Amino acid sequence: MTIKTLQSIRGVENEQQLEEILSRPNPADVEFIRQLSGDLMILGAGGKMGPSLALRARRAIDQAGVKRRVLAVSRFSSESSRRLQEEGGVETLPCDLLDSRQIESLPNCENVIFMAGRKFGTSERVDLTWISNTLVPAFVAMRFRDSRMVVFSTGNVYPLIAVSGQGSVETDPSGPVGEYAQSCLGRERVMEFFSLEHGIPMLLFRLNYAVDLRYGVLVDIAWKVFTGEPVDLGVSFFNVIWQGDANSFALRSLALCQSPPRILNVTGLEKVSVREAAGFFASRWSKPIQFRGEEGAVSLLSNASRCRNLLGEVEVPLGLLMEWVGQWVEIGGINLGKPTKYEVSDGRY
Repeated sequence: MTIKTLQSIRGVENEQQLEEILSRPNPADVEFIRQLSGDLMILGAGGKMGPSLALRARRAIDQAGVKRRVLAVSRFSSESSRRLQEEGGVETLPCDLLDSRQIESLPNCENVIFMAGRKFGTSERVDLTWISNTLVPAFVAMRFRDSRMVVFSTGNVYPLIAVSGQGSVETDPSGPVGEYAQSCLGRERVMEFFSLEHGIPMLLFRLNYAVDLRYGVLVDIAWKVFTGEPVDLGVSFFNVIWQGDANSFALRSLALCQSPPRILNVTGLEKVSVREAAGFFASRWSKPIQFRGEEGAVSLLSNASRCRNLLGEVEVPLGLLMEWVGQWVEIGGINLGKPTKYEVSDGRY
């Protein structure tokens, strides 16, 4: 799908169309796959982003006319997620990543994208969050020390910064707020150690926030406006990126791996106002807005200029993404019920 064709879509009507758009590779994906050597393994492929990334890779391989395997690894607590991937030609491998023996049994693979991690419920099981976000990466790095690896991380490893700024850049010091963010920095440090010790080419993929119409910051705000719930202004600005663009960047980031690990901020270039986003949806539906609190002076903001310089522009710009979200909410599209909690400023998720 070319950028022109994708931008001609004014709304997404159902989940089938949504999955098709999310997993449709762009020409850059296809050309990258054509040049890539080896198979691809995605660890944590049963989550929100994994299925569409695996299917995008599989479709890019088919379009490139090359022979590559796409291996999706997960516990697959959702059978529908596993079935969706298998029907698309992805090979699924059930595996509990908390069990090092199961990880050791996985086949060798030249290219690995590590997506597994824990955020929601952090406050209830802090121990499980730390184990998931630090010990599991150690298991994975030891097992795949002969691979190149894109490691999903988060912009939460940066401190909250003044909303007047342009966003944290990759060379800025870390300053995670709360135990979830601290554990994510722990994941990066664990991976950095193994990269340096074993020369593993890596890229730390600092993402915030992906939107796929069923979840995301824009989705959270839109549903609150639509249902008449108050919109919190405490964290007053944010960044977002269409999940399909994030997946394209993740796939092509395999070409950017190095040791010591390269760091890459992945998000939209725009600094989006919570008040203005809510106003957009309210105007669309002629609904009143309820705001709660005062606009805060700091927010989690990342500068993704390096990503654009290395990997190019997004296919779905902010304006189109907001239109898609508005239309999806209006028709009663599925909501995964997993709020981003973008309004949290104390790190307690």
